[in-house]
Amino acid sequence: MSHPTDEAANLDQAVTTGEETPDGGLPGYVAKPIPAPSVPAPAAPAAAAYDDDDDEPPPILTWYVLKVQSSREDTIRDALERRVKIEGLGRYFGRIVVPTEKITEIRNNKKRIVERKTYPGYIMAEMELNEKTWFTVRETPGVGDFVGGARGSQAEPWKHATPMTGTEVNQMLGQETAKAEDAPRMRILVERGDRVKIKDGPFENFEGTVEEVIEARGLVKVMLIIFNRPTPVDLEHWQVEQI
Repeated sequence: MSHPTDEAANLDQAVTTGEETPDGGLPGYVAKPIPAPSVPAPAAPAAAAYDDDDDEPPPILTWYVLKVQSSREDTIRDALERRVKIEGLGRYFGRIVVPTEKITEIRNNKKRIVERKTYPGYIMAEMELNEKTWFTVRETPGVGDFVGGARGSQAEPWKHATPMTGTEVNQMLGQETAKAEDAPRMRILVERGDRVKIKDGPFENFEGTVEEVIEARGLVKVMLIIFNRPTPVDLEHWQVEQI
């Protein structure tokens, strides 16, 4: 039985003399597998640092009324929307509305639907009012001022504009919803107490006084003198004209 020191000596001799087995190995030597080097597991990405300057709270949007040049409401609204987009302030603005309503008119015995501005000379803007947004609005051509805003050289005027009340907002938005969903309402150009002349029908050329306007049905009740007696007659609103 060979001694372990003899085997070690034989191995050293084989290495020194360069003896090899037919397969290129050392005689009597069994190579042990070399363990793969350990690779440390990738570290979890560090949580991004919280930056108070970059992570602003979401803006709080409130409705305000803007005084603008009359008959240019749509053009001024479009210009303000473009300005907001160019200056990258979209997160501070919601809807910008020119309140309108649809009405039915009769002209030359022809019915047509027209859109009429509810508040000529005004537009409504949903926005967070701060120094940047205030200057963006005020520097838009055609915009006068915020309704209820500061006067004169008051410091920080954007802090003094008066927002719309909840009732005013609901009324305005209700009109916008009705405009999209409801049938157009009749536009009747006469009021109770007006003197009118009938221009069509069996009572053509009669004159009388408007007693009642039934707007939902597009009717006008006129008091005529027939056979020397006051007689109320219901007429289509387009059958009469004010005199």
